[in-house]
Amino acid sequence: MTTVLSARGLQKRFGRTIALDGLDLSVEAGEVHGFLGPNGAGKTTTLRILLGLARASGGEATLFGRDPWTDAAELHRRIAYVPGDVSIWPNFTGGEAIDLLSRLRGGTSDKAAYRARKERLCEAFQFDPRKKGRSYSKGNRQKVALIAAFATPAELYLFDEPTSGLDPLMEQMFNREVDRIARDGSTVLLSSHILSEVEALCDRVSIIRAGKTVESGTLAELRHLTRTEVSFAHDPAREAAVTAIPGIHDLLIDSGRVRFTVDSDQVAAVLPELARLEVQGLTVAPPSLEDLFLRHYGEELAPAEAEARA
Repeated sequence: MTTVLSARGLQKRFGRTIALDGLDLSVEAGEVHGFLGPNGAGKTTTLRILLGLARASGGEATLFGRDPWTDAAELHRRIAYVPGDVSIWPNFTGGEAIDLLSRLRGGTSDKAAYRARKERLCEAFQFDPRKKGRSYSKGNRQKVALIAAFATPAELYLFDEPTSGLDPLMEQMFNREVDRIARDGSTVLLSSHILSEVEALCDRVSIIRAGKTVESGTLAELRHLTRTEVSFAHDPAREAAVTAIPGIHDLLIDSGRVRFTVDSDQVAAVLPELARLEVQGLTVAPPSLEDLFLRHYGEELAPAEAEARA
């Protein structure tokens, strides 16, 4: 496959603060790639470098094989970008702002096709384009950027917390539009800390921590890093046999059910043991993206939770 976006050993310093510390990232043509990490991990800084809005302190970043710092003007005609906090001109209507952003990317040459796309998106996102920008809520300002991005086809979409301020219904509409552009062959890099959003949309995921990529791969490839939960109806006569199953963790017997976890790459070895025990009502739940996320950040969250309880 063709690599559309690449970062190798990317570094960015702001004085003594290290925002990126050797980050690696690769996005292939046609894929929806999740860029996952908590606030402050370096996601927005990475996107600013990829957009040519900031210059890397070290390492290398390319889009379509070009340098985003020196070739920003040309690259921006091939890219659509939606930040997590949108500001628009207060005296422009929403429709005028969308038209201006689309013209900057050369997307209004076929006026009839552009108008049809814009009207469809305004209806889908329940957006009134006649109001002045000063009257829009955060969610409506976000819709201006989303509609402008989707109304003009792009080869690469960069989304930085794009659903910030949207209600759940509009989040679903965003998901549908991402599915549509992916089917049309566009490439998407979705930066988010909303785990369910990334899990629902993305083909591959890169998890970053403190400016470094700690894991990257498909969800199936990453799930071997954590544990799968197994549960079934409790039979007191077989309790000793259950505790003797090799490789299980976190055994809990409660409310008439047995629950334990097992390393995800060892599930196939445990299932024959359960078959010999003739367990009833078996449920196997694969790990979610949240489980993967907590594997890398759980030790940072634990002190905060302890402090909150105190």
